[in-house]
Amino acid sequence: MSVHQQESVHQQEITTLGGGCFWCLDAVFRSLRGIEKIESGYAGGRVKNPSYQAVCTGATGHAEVVQLTFNPDEVSFKEILEVFFTIHDPTTLNRQGYDEGTQYRSVIFYHSPEQQAIAEQTIAELNDAKIWSSPIVTEVTPISEYYAAEAYHQDYFTQNPNQGYCRAVVEPKVAKFRKYFLEKLKK
Repeated sequence: MSVHQQESVHQQEITTLGGGCFWCLDAVFRSLRGIEKIESGYAGGRVKNPSYQAVCTGATGHAEVVQLTFNPDEVSFKEILEVFFTIHDPTTLNRQGYDEGTQYRSVIFYHSPEQQAIAEQTIAELNDAKIWSSPIVTEVTPISEYYAAEAYHQDYFTQNPNQGYCRAVVEPKVAKFRKYFLEKLKK
């Protein structure tokens, strides 16, 4: 391998996050520097290969999630969690706004013991800072099964910016992210 090839190789990490509708998380994290791949999907449930319709019933146990592949040299897992905790309410159990059910729960599916430790430490710091009047209810649990969502859910906001939910719910979260994390946007 040449020196140039060695320089272009970097370590990638994966994390899987749920914080309400996956369209919101997908739209925000697409703009974050260091995120190399985003996929909307389902995790944490007991049904194999679930459909969106099945997950929406709440009966599968799965949460709507995004699986992020990121370059830790450009964005740390802690920084990803800072964005995550800014763009959703981690104090509401199984609910984000009007979206209600276990499929909308706040959850961090960690992929390593280091991610688990960082997630637990971040939650403790945020609770100690009393940013919210209620404690954080975000689950921190190991990733087991993950299933990609149907193709039409991938990059949904970009594909459907004028859809009602996107305008009313997703767009304000993207704006909030850009306001607070301007220096972390992809160029």
